[in-house]
Amino acid sequence: MRTLVVVRALKTGGMERVAINLADAFAAEGHESHLLFYKKRDDAFYPAHPSVKLHQFNVNHISLAEPLSLLTEIGARLSNLVWRKSYFLLSGWHGGKRLQREIAKLEQTYGAFDRIILRGEGTYEMVWSFDHERAIYVLENMINRSSKASASLYAKRVKALFHNKHLATVSSGVKQQAQEQLSQHHVAPKSLSVITNPCPIDCIREQALAAKPSAMPDGPYLLNVARLVPQKGQDLLLEAYAKSQQTIPLVIVGSGKLEQTLKEQAKTLGIADKVHFVGNQANPYVWMKHASLFVLSSRVEGLGIVLFEALACGTPIISVDCQGGVRDIFKGELENFLCERTPQALADKIDQTLAQGSYPIKEAWIDDFKPENVVNAFLK
Repeated sequence: MRTLVVVRALKTGGMERVAINLADAFAAEGHESHLLFYKKRDDAFYPAHPSVKLHQFNVNHISLAEPLSLLTEIGARLSNLVWRKSYFLLSGWHGGKRLQREIAKLEQTYGAFDRIILRGEGTYEMVWSFDHERAIYVLENMINRSSKASASLYAKRVKALFHNKHLATVSSGVKQQAQEQLSQHHVAPKSLSVITNPCPIDCIREQALAAKPSAMPDGPYLLNVARLVPQKGQDLLLEAYAKSQQTIPLVIVGSGKLEQTLKEQAKTLGIADKVHFVGNQANPYVWMKHASLFVLSSRVEGLGIVLFEALACGTPIISVDCQGGVRDIFKGELENFLCERTPQALADKIDQTLAQGSYPIKEAWIDDFKPENVVNAFLK
């Protein structure tokens, strides 16, 4: 089949990596795979499969040859000054019309797409008027109202983005929350299903065998891989680590606006010498491979792809029982490695897990996330 994955940017972030992994998975299964992105970041992450066809589409392009683009941009900005967070209403309407024309051109060149997959709210907020009978919109996380958006604007946003569209959520927890929000605002999607994220297991295991980075501790260590933002909850992780009995280092891979705040917190807790902030890493899998334990401390997670990536590397995982999709990963025997989202509960779970020694990773735990299974779900 001919498939098209649409994502906002090529970068190393979790959602973007998943979009690229999905394009790779379609190609690996023998389908004609296309990936369309709006912008390329300095930390661009590219498909691994050589047959994936890349297309860049500048959704915010303004051209004097297209007066409507200039008028729309002016109108969207003026609207945003009067009605906070309303920029998407006009810009997303115009962006969707532009994407409609762009994909029509691609279909003239390559043939009709059998499946078009737009991943993440940020991706389709910018093109919400786009309409295609084979399009499906993937919710990577909870549908939440911005603190700066009014209730009436939030209702308009939910209707614009989700009404009368095929939706897929990455976990059952996200699906449940989406159903509640959509029902509350009288929004009826064409369909709503759960299709999880693909885990490129072979590729991850190959990268995990790379040489150890010089910044990696010599001995055992705890690991967290996430952006340094409030959602990821590293503040709670630092508290838990300080309360634990552990003397092995805690390594945090990632960057973000809270980096300095978290470093100051580590100093206050007296653990700064044991906490290693190593920034973004092009290959996080080698860090996962050599970690004694992977720890997730998020406030909310749509799914938590780093969890099954760590399992693919053969590393034990634990997590706080947060809102979202972590329970789609911590099923059966793995449920024992969830804990309440408090510093003491997480500290106890870290100590207990390390005290009993590494548990063997079972291949069945990552079956749901094998690329071929996810591809088949999208193409049904």
